[in-house]
Order: sequence, then C-alpha cells, then structure tokens
Amino acid sequence: MEGSGLRRRNSRIAEAVAVFWFILTGAGEAKAQGAERATVLGRVTAEAGAVPLTGVSVELVEVDRRALTDARGGFRFREVPPGSYTLRFSLIGHAVREESIQVEDADIYEAAVDLGTDPVVLDPLLVLLDRTRLAGGSSADLPGSAHVLGQTTLQDRKLVFDDVHQVLREVPGVHMQEEDGYGLRPNIGMRGAGSDRSSKITLMEDGVLAAPAPYAAPSAYYFPVMGRMEAVEVRKGSSQIRYGPFTVGGALNLVSSSIPSDFSILVDGAGGEESARKLRVRVGDSSEQFGWQVESYRLGTDGFKQLDGGGPTGFDIQDYVAKARVNSRLGEPVYQEVELKVGYYDETSNETYLGVAQEDFDDTPLRRYAASQEDVMRADHQQANLRHFVQFGAFDLTTTAYYNAFARSWYKLQSVGGEGIAGVLSSPEENAALLDVMRGAESDPDVLSVRANNREYESQGVQTALGWRTPMAGGHNIEVGLRYHRDSEDRLQYEDGFAMRSGAMVLTNRGAPGSQANRVSEAAALSVYVQDRFEIGPVMISPGIRYETIEFDRNDYEATDPERSDAPATRTNDVDVWVPGIGASYSVSPSVQLFGGVHRGFAPPGPGADQETRPEFSANFELGTRLSMSIIQLEAVGFFSDYTNILGAETLATGGEGTGDLFNGGAVHTYGLELSGDADLLNGEGIWRIPVHAVYTYTHATFQSDFTSNYEPWGTVVPGDELPYMPVHQFFVRAGVDRGGLSGNLTASYVSAMRTVAGSGSIPSDTSVDAHLVLGAGVEYEVSPNAAVYAGIENLADRRYVVARRPAGLRPGLPRTAQIGLRVSR
Repeated sequence: MEGSGLRRRNSRIAEAVAVFWFILTGAGEAKAQGAERATVLGRVTAEAGAVPLTGVSVELVEVDRRALTDARGGFRFREVPPGSYTLRFSLIGHAVREESIQVEDADIYEAAVDLGTDPVVLDPLLVLLDRTRLAGGSSADLPGSAHVLGQTTLQDRKLVFDDVHQVLREVPGVHMQEEDGYGLRPNIGMRGAGSDRSSKITLMEDGVLAAPAPYAAPSAYYFPVMGRMEAVEVRKGSSQIRYGPFTVGGALNLVSSSIPSDFSILVDGAGGEESARKLRVRVGDSSEQFGWQVESYRLGTDGFKQLDGGGPTGFDIQDYVAKARVNSRLGEPVYQEVELKVGYYDETSNETYLGVAQEDFDDTPLRRYAASQEDVMRADHQQANLRHFVQFGAFDLTTTAYYNAFARSWYKLQSVGGEGIAGVLSSPEENAALLDVMRGAESDPDVLSVRANNREYESQGVQTALGWRTPMAGGHNIEVGLRYHRDSEDRLQYEDGFAMRSGAMVLTNRGAPGSQANRVSEAAALSVYVQDRFEIGPVMISPGIRYETIEFDRNDYEATDPERSDAPATRTNDVDVWVPGIGASYSVSPSVQLFGGVHRGFAPPGPGADQETRPEFSANFELGTRLSMSIIQLEAVGFFSDYTNILGAETLATGGEGTGDLFNGGAVHTYGLELSGDADLLNGEGIWRIPVHAVYTYTHATFQSDFTSNYEPWGTVVPGDELPYMPVHQFFVRAGVDRGGLSGNLTASYVSAMRTVAGSGSIPSDTSVDAHLVLGAGVEYEVSPNAAVYAGIENLADRRYVVARRPAGLRPGLPRTAQIGLRVSR
C-alpha cells in the first residue's frame, strides 16, 4: 500500500513539474516577443560605502514600486519600462535621499547610494515603524540580537502551507517542535526557553499581543496566519524587555500587510497534492489623507495522513483582514494618523493528538488510527485594533486599543478503557488490547472517551508609547511605555463515550457540559517600561527597565453546575516584578561591530499556580559581533541563561491530562552559540546573483538540581540532566540563483536528535525524536512586471521521520509535497 502511494505521489509531482515547465517556456516565448525592459539595481551604504544598510526603503517613485534592501544593502527592480525615474531612499536615523535615472532600453542600471545621518528631522512614517516594529525596519544598528525576514525572503521559500516553523528556520537561536506537518499549532521557543505551544515567548501581530490569553493562558492554540504577513521579526537579548511579559527567551512579531500608498491589487493562487489549495487576494488604495485595504486568505488540504477506513485528515482556514487609515498631510508641523484594523479567522481541521506506536510507524509512517476518526478542531477568532499616532517636533506618541476573541472546540480522543492515549502508546505491549481498539478492533460501549475541549478566550487592553529624540549629537532616543491588559480563558468541557463497531465509532453516551472542566481563569496586568538609546563616540548604549504588576484569578465550578449558579472554589495569585536590562554596541570599524547585553528573564506563573509555584526567573547574557562587507555579512552570538526556577505546564499537548497545573523545575543553565551569514557570491555585479544564507545554532540546557516531578517530561531529575525537546544542533542553508526574471533556490534544514524525557548520556530509542535533514526547492519566473508563475517542493527527498512523540505516540513530518502557483499584482 505504501509503495503504490509513493508511485502515485511521484507521478503527480512529475505531472506538476511538466505543467510548470510548459507554463515557464511558453511564458518565456511570449515575453521574448514583447517590449524589452530593464533591470535597476544597486546598494545602499553608510560610512562612505563601508557599511551596508539593511531595511532601507527604496522607492521607484513614478511607478510606485518599493523594495527593502537586503542584508548586503542591495535592492533590485526588474522589468522596468523605458522612461525617467526617481529613486527615493529612506531609513530612520538617516537623511532621505533621491537619485534620478534614465532607463532607455533592456540594460542594467546600477546605483550606489551612501546615506548620511539625520537623527532628528525624521519622516513620521519611519518614526511610527520604530514604535510598532521590533527592529524599526532594520536590525543593523541595534545593540542586541535581532532578525528581520522581509517580503522577498518570505516569497523565496515557496512553502506550500506557509508553515511558520519552516520560516523561522532562517533565524538562529529559535527552536521548534513540529506536530502536524502544517504549523497549525506552532511550538516555538528561543534560547532554551520551552517551546510548548509557544507559551514562553512574547507573541505579537503588528506590535500587539496575539496569543489567545497572553497572561491567563498563553498557550497559542490560535496563531496569526503566516501567509498574509509581509515581515517577521525576532528580538532576543536585553532590548526585548520593551515588549513583555515573557522575557526569558525572546519576542516574535508578525507584520501584516501594510496599506499601499497607491492603488494596489494582489491575487496569489496555488494548488498541489492532496488537494492542497491556497488563494490570497488583497486590494488597497491611498489618497493624500485616507487609505484602505482588504485582504482574504484561504488555505486548505485533504491531508497527507492515511486514516484507517478512509476520511479527511486535512484542514480549511479562512482569514479576512480590513484596514482603514485617516491622516493629516505629510510635511505639516504636526502629523497625525488613525488606523483601524479588523479581522476574522475561521478554521476546521481534522487534526488529532493521537499518534501511532513504533511498529506501526515503521510499517506505515503516515497511518492514522481508526480511533481518531471523530477528531476535529473548530475555531474562530476576531480582532480589532485602533491605533493613533502623532508626531510633534522631537516628540511622538503611539496609542493602540485592542480586542481579541477566540473560541475553539477541539473534539478529540482522550482515553481508551480509562487509560490516557499517551499512556497507551508509551507502553504498547502492556496495553495491547487497548491499542487494538485504537486500530479498529471491536469494543464495549464507552471504551473510547472523546473530550470536547471547549474553550473561549478574550484579550483586550490599551498600550501607549511616548518617544523623545533629543537634538544634540549622539543624543538620546527615549521611549516610555504603558500597557493595561485584561484576558481570560473559559473552559466548559465534557466527554462522550463511543464503542468501536466494524472499524467505525458509534456514540454510546453523551457527556454533560462542564463535567470534565468547568472553570474561568482571568488576569489583569499593568506594565510600564522606560528605555533609552544614546551614543558616546563609537559606543551605543541602551538601558531600560520594565515593571509588571499582575493579578491572577481562577474560579473552579462544580462539574454538575454548568450554569455556574453556585460559588466557585477560587485561587488568587499576585505578582509584582521589575525587569531591568542594558545592551551596548561598539563600532570597532565601519564594518565590524561588537555588542552585548544582560537582562532579567521573567515568565509569569499564571492562574494555575498554587502556593508552591514560583515565577520563572533567569539572568540572561549575550555577547556577539557583526561583520558587514560588500560580499558577505556575518553575525556570531554567544548566550547564557541562568534560571533560578523554570516552570513546566501540564497540558494535553505535553501528553498530560490538560489540567494546566504548573510545576517548579528549579535551577537550569542554558548556553549556546548562534551563527548566521549572508553572501552574494557574485558580489551583486551584473544581472546574475547567487545569494546564500546560512544559520547554525548550538544549545545546551541542563538541570542544576535533583527532584522528582509529576510533570511527565521531567520525571526524576538529577543535576546535569538535559531538558527535553531541546535540539543541541540546528543548521539551515538557502542557496539560490537569480537572473533577471528567473530565480530559484534550494534549502536544507537539519535538526539533531532530541530526547523527550529529561536525562543524560545517549538517548534511549523509545524516548528519542529522530535527527533529520529535510531538503526543499523553489523556482519563480516573472512573466511580466505584474505576473509571476512559481513552483515549490517541500521534503524533496521524501524523507520519513519522527517530529515528536507527544502529545501521544509518534508523529510524522510532512512528506514530499509540491505546489504550482500564479501571482498577479498591480
């Protein structure tokens, strides 16, 4: 069965490649018969050409085309028709510059631009970027570790499902635990902080907290849709204290599509194997004082897993976002704008927590047991943000009011014969009869328990940031911020009983609402921070401090009281914490920079904490260097985190019962090395480019005390035991070829073996996640300045590998999957 499936898959890929090649060659012939167009390219630098500038906004004014410079300061506009043009260059902290060019025929026009500094007279739109983005559009001048993945990088990958796990392979110091092959419920950690449901990072969209309930229930069962983002920002080190509440690892900000400055339309559609389908439509426009945009994104597939007895194992996602902006005229003494953003998300995914036993994975790695046939997640999310920005002289003020609501019901197998599914699959020989029922064997009534994990979340607040840039040389860039935030999680869960009959599940008992969980968790938080950035000669210093005061409440109602008419059992927990930090950078020369920092790491305990639970605290250090030359850019960072206490949360995702209880893990040491590099092997000269991007991360995280924990991934721990689900080595490389309108790239991603339970020495085979190397490829051809066809393949070698042994059993990575797409824009 597996062999015939592979042959069908290979046949479909061959057909897809043939169709794409036909489109490619046909488009090339059509293009050859049309008018010849030029390529405009160049580099933007500072310090008389010695330092490449990343993130510079480059505008081809007359045709309203924009680009951001890459890591080597390069930019490129293809398919430029003959005519006279103005190139406008702008970056916060630098003077705006314009260059005139004359394009006459199909040639290459090059521009080398050096931007001088202008720290006070600033475009208000660039100031707004500095307040709402983690890196202000550029990471080159920051006294700490920061990475920005722009639109070009996101499009180059040609990912079939826009999986954020695969996107973040481009960033050092970030570790992920894949789960479903699609990235529906991401597990992201940074610098050794836990990855479970991304609950130890500060997750944001457009600078606003995005987790369903960031304080009361930070596990990100909702994650902003990666496919509609124009940039991804990662901030680690001391400067992340500006964002909070989680400062142990780092901050992740997803930047949604900006309102265009002129009429713009984008239609991007793709299709692939297993009925994979993707359609993105975006339309927007701006006048002098008003702008708007609407965007739709739909993604779905029938699924790659093979359910016993047949049935869908895929998902359907719909995501809609609308923005409107009213602003004063640029150039006036006081500039103001108000932007409203609203969004709606809907998901139906036939996804499960149930994996398979080792022997079944070895035989049919894509198998899904019959006992998961009823499993389905239904979710919807609404968001509304209202942002006001005003700049007056050297001062600016940004204020955002936000509201998020998320409701989800994940109906999925919880236990078999009273034994949790994780327990059955961790000891398959001892639970052979129960495992047979999972596979479809006959059973008595109520042997299969399916829980409706019905939860509703709300998150709302107001945040404001006041900025002041002093006019003197090397002057201060001071930011004072305040946020008041409230969020909640409401659980009203129950379990239904099923019997297995001829491989089909039959309902035998309907559970009562609230019988499995009936509680409300709430949090209210007030945070204040002050951060400065100033220069003393070649040294840039950025000190800051953050204060958080948090009130947690958890109300547990009786399982027999779904109306909640009786008084609940109540837990309360208050936390007050100061989080200081300081970072600095030293320019050894125009092309060499040293930087470092130290800050206090903090993660709030949440409403599930009891009197024994302590907050998570750490002392975090980093030291690094950047090298920027015309052909290559390198960064190396060493980090060390000294935890006085680390927390583990018992969730269904970690193989537990889903109580949400918290466990102290005591002292932990985490240290590592992050390396990243970018190069153009042809130095950007001529129409050919060979860009290469490489990333390596080494992480070593160990417990420093001995204890026995009821938290299953820890168990019995002795000093020196390694933390679970923490890969020691990660490596990623992307190498491409770019000539005119044709580009392509190959990627390779390697993750070393991980242990699933704390321990030391060699990893036992039954508690190990495979080391794996996964290859990918993408190609794109610009048919015209407004249209491109593209194709992408993930897992090029069709490698079968284990990505996790939790929540329950072995789970496979995405098999080889191909797509072909067409993108049209104006």
